[in-house]
Amino acid sequence: MLRLATLAVAALTASVVSAGAKCGSGAQCPSSAPCCSQYGECGTGAYCLGGCDPVNSFSLDSCTPEPICQSKNFNSFDSMDDLASNTKYLGNSTEYDWVYSGTPIVHDGNLVLTMGNGSVGTLVAYNHYIWYGKVSGTFKTSRDAGVVTAFILLSDAKDEIDYEFIGVDLQTAQTNYYFQGIPDWHHGVNATIDSNSFENFHTYEIDWTPDAVTWYLDGKSVRVLKREETYNETTHQYMFPQTPARLELSLWPGGLASNAQGVIEWAGGEIDWNSQDMQNPGYYYAIFSNISITCYDPPSWAPSVKDGNAYIYNNIAATNNTVQIVKNNTVLANFADTGLNMTASFSTSTASASQSSSTIADSVPGQNGGDGAHSGAGFNGTSSSSSSSTSETSSSAPTSTGFSQGGGSNPKSGTVSVNENMLQSSIFAVLVAVVALVAL
Repeated sequence: MLRLATLAVAALTASVVSAGAKCGSGAQCPSSAPCCSQYGECGTGAYCLGGCDPVNSFSLDSCTPEPICQSKNFNSFDSMDDLASNTKYLGNSTEYDWVYSGTPIVHDGNLVLTMGNGSVGTLVAYNHYIWYGKVSGTFKTSRDAGVVTAFILLSDAKDEIDYEFIGVDLQTAQTNYYFQGIPDWHHGVNATIDSNSFENFHTYEIDWTPDAVTWYLDGKSVRVLKREETYNETTHQYMFPQTPARLELSLWPGGLASNAQGVIEWAGGEIDWNSQDMQNPGYYYAIFSNISITCYDPPSWAPSVKDGNAYIYNNIAATNNTVQIVKNNTVLANFADTGLNMTASFSTSTASASQSSSTIADSVPGQNGGDGAHSGAGFNGTSSSSSSSTSETSSSAPTSTGFSQGGGSNPKSGTVSVNENMLQSSIFAVLVAVVALVAL
């Protein structure tokens, strides 16, 4: 028993160290903490759910399959029942449409994102991934220097389509896009809002097809990006957002003193924690009155199965021709699990109800901040409430055959070997088994 305990302590120590490991830019996570979160941190549990970066994880299947798109209209937010904290959500998108970090609240039928004194704001993400579609939000932005409101589509491969709003410029909407997180700073285009975005509701829409992205403001097109304009002659790729993405609503402190100087300047300066809004009501806030998601059909050539319910990647290229539609489990049994073994250890009730602070840190990403797309800005994982909204299903848009980054109608794709998957799964299973035996 002493020998077993010694092994367990060693395994636990390795797990904690691994969970603190960084990932990204080719640096992959270790097998003991195999999932690379969108914040560039390695861990298990929620690290493996929405936002998990398959390319920089231990293996592509370290991340869980991501729930397929569902068209819905959220015409009002009357309760919090449909939103789950990221410290509780295990991937059941049929139970919860949204997952959040920070402190969202509902008021007068609206969803309010808040950012209290010294906090890192609030992020709310739609749990059903969108592989082409139209998203619409009617909302009031927050205000003041350093305060950023965002309405974006962000994929696990770091493809991104943005609407962002800086609190010192309340008549400008910033539009932007990125391909696989490559930091090209020349993609931004500003759109003029005809009245103060803090005092007035406006409707912002992103219409995303395989051939173009169109940004709308109050029903008017303010920008069109055509895929053909993004072709890179050097890499022979379309640098165009093309992989399944989550809709993310966020309020975050771009002007946090600890942020990079360039981020602070872009956000309009350092944030003032003694401003008018901090005096009353006591926090910065952005108000969302309704959200609409319309899913378009995926590319006709995309590998799929009947009644497919999730998206996965089959190659580290992480382009649209490496996405598959599968019928797989998307729900973890508990926060100790990963995509490699989704039912590895103890019961869900034990995992979700009695997490220690160290376990939460190792299984819930973003504790140190980030809006989901900007590293280092972030969100904490605390919240005092659960949430919900009323919704109704909306119709699907016309089909599109789509384009293949691979250049053909039947794109080639690589696969991870079965033996490799089994080995990686076994390593993690052994770790969990040792810990469980010691507990006995």
